[in-house]
Amino acid sequence: MNILILGIFVAAAFLLQALMGYFQIRNFAHNYHEVRQGGRVLIGKNPRRFRQGSLMLIGLDPDDRIQEIRIMKGLTVFSRFREVDRFDGESVAEVGADYATLHKLSRTERECFLNAYRNYVNYKTNNLSFEDFDTSRVSMFSLPIFSEISMKMKAIPQTLTHVFKKKII
Repeated sequence: MNILILGIFVAAAFLLQALMGYFQIRNFAHNYHEVRQGGRVLIGKNPRRFRQGSLMLIGLDPDDRIQEIRIMKGLTVFSRFREVDRFDGESVAEVGADYATLHKLSRTERECFLNAYRNYVNYKTNNLSFEDFDTSRVSMFSLPIFSEISMKMKAIPQTLTHVFKKKII
């Protein structure tokens, strides 16, 4: 009976995490759409598994000047985007190439900005690969939560046989 309660608790936790992840993805889509209204958007990421990760949206005008920056930092699904108004009006190329300017950002923000800047340079130099644009293999079910659920589901038969063998003997 304890295993059944534990299983229900684990399933409820996964469902809650999936639901909260859905709301976080909606928050990303909403912020991306708002930034996209002003022009092109650079996306920088700094994913971490057990430390604070970050995701940055950089809105650019037609002259590649920064209109706005939004960043989401955190460990949990409760993280939300906030605005960073340090570099409004500055050229993304100048900010990305200036060591002193970049050190005005925190370490995670700086890594995020440099990832977005690398994408910008690859775009400007036509060095983007097909994989950068290929979204055919991207689906909601490729999110980490679903791969985690899949691994747990595959482990259930082995766990159950192990539990029942102990009770029979």
